[in-house]
Amino acid sequence: MPATATARRELAEFLRSRRRQVDPRTAGLPAGGPRRTPGLRREEVALLSGVSHTWYTWLEQGRDIRPSRQVVDALARTLRMSPAEHEYVLRLTGYGGAAPAAADGMPAHVQRLLDALGPSPAYAITAGWTIAGWNRAYQRLYPGVAAVPAAERNLLWLVFTDPAVRDLLGDWATDSRRFLTQFRAEVGPRLADPEVVDLVARLEAASPHFRAGWASHDVDRFSSSERRFEHPQVGTLLLEHHQLTPADAPGLQLVVYTAAEGGDAADRLARLST
Repeated sequence: MPATATARRELAEFLRSRRRQVDPRTAGLPAGGPRRTPGLRREEVALLSGVSHTWYTWLEQGRDIRPSRQVVDALARTLRMSPAEHEYVLRLTGYGGAAPAAADGMPAHVQRLLDALGPSPAYAITAGWTIAGWNRAYQRLYPGVAAVPAAERNLLWLVFTDPAVRDLLGDWATDSRRFLTQFRAEVGPRLADPEVVDLVARLEAASPHFRAGWASHDVDRFSSSERRFEHPQVGTLLLEHHQLTPADAPGLQLVVYTAAEGGDAADRLARLST
């Protein structure tokens, strides 16, 4: 599937940003004299990846060319990409999986699944991170979710603009950056979608922290791990963060928080639910 103009432009900017982060010495190149700009030169990336300097320059210019899978893999090795970054480039060049179809509302059976999770806070988001549904435990963890106008009920928007979410997240600076990098990794091939364009524009205008993070082009994949919340009623909550996709609703992602082992989070969640 040929890459769109938006995907080619994103690929070009992403390659430039990664190239500037590679220390020439780690790539096996002599240190030489001082460089005007940090990182590798284009001709060095081309040489190390087995392509011509002109062709790689075209790639960084966003021209309408499609690299082979082997070239994408070689660029990922040369630019020391993480697995998440490699996967991101594969999706931008058309070698990743197709983007999930937009969710058509919140299926009743998915809402029943969220409700059945009892004291474990859980919610569902669309491919554009709009919050489509949640259970009672999540509303007690974050009471503002029901009060937010539906047009603003986007997870990324709330993370960067709602003071209540900033207070709730145990380490807002780190957590918000994690959300941003995961969002970009998911929507990279769909950056031209009107929903994504509008959200990014509003966030760049509303949040300098978002604006700086977005300009970095950093991406990361989701991983289940422990999250810390500071709740005004029950204090510190250490929860494990999980993400699931229903087989019959691939346009939705379910986010579930369960009590972390070895602490009193289960008791605190029970108190919160009552």
